[in-house]
Amino acid sequence: MAIPPRILVVEDEAALVTLLRYNLEREGFAVSEAGDGEEALIRAKEEAPDLVILDWMLPVLSGIEVCRRLRRDPQTRAVPILILTARGEEADKVRGFNCGADDYVTKPFSPAELIARIRALLRRANARATAEQLSFADLTMDLAAHRVYRGRREVRLGPTEFRLLHYLMQNPGRVFSREQLLDAVWGRDVFVEARTVDVHIRRLRKALNSAGESDLIRTVRSAGYALDRPAGSSAAR
Repeated sequence: MAIPPRILVVEDEAALVTLLRYNLEREGFAVSEAGDGEEALIRAKEEAPDLVILDWMLPVLSGIEVCRRLRRDPQTRAVPILILTARGEEADKVRGFNCGADDYVTKPFSPAELIARIRALLRRANARATAEQLSFADLTMDLAAHRVYRGRREVRLGPTEFRLLHYLMQNPGRVFSREQLLDAVWGRDVFVEARTVDVHIRRLRKALNSAGESDLIRTVRSAGYALDRPAGSSAAR
């Protein structure tokens, strides 16, 4: 069963929170709520919501300041933010977008339109996340954060090994010669000996397999290297 997207509603007006929760839950979303700016920041980090609905006028910290801080924090900077406020002047909207909001809806609002805007923001966020992430077997490469994980273990790579793995992950199963890897990773205008590839492949292997995992880099004698599942693996490619 699919996990429903979680929406964090940051609003201090109880009646509006009740209305939003009713409409969002009816559409299949999970809802959590925060009544002031500080609580919003805490919940955003603890719960990792898929989207934040954010009022401008909040106790403790304004919605604009919450938006700024969410965008500055690497843990929350990619979460879509929809500002929902009674401030409908053009200057207010410009300020909201300049602070990092993805959408801006003024009160009073249509619940149906709000739901449509939420779904559109979630679609864009999912498309962006897919474009910024590569996966193969239990390897995950997060291009936006410049991190690599094998299962839950973070893999520490140097810049060249990162570029090398990136290229192999874009073309899983394909065998590349040393010369092809040199052109793709180092560039055609850089003179590097072919055996340099072997050195970086060894470093990449050591980093990927340091916990005793199966070797995902296949050496093809007299041909080159490929990112591939170990022989005998029954998992689908």
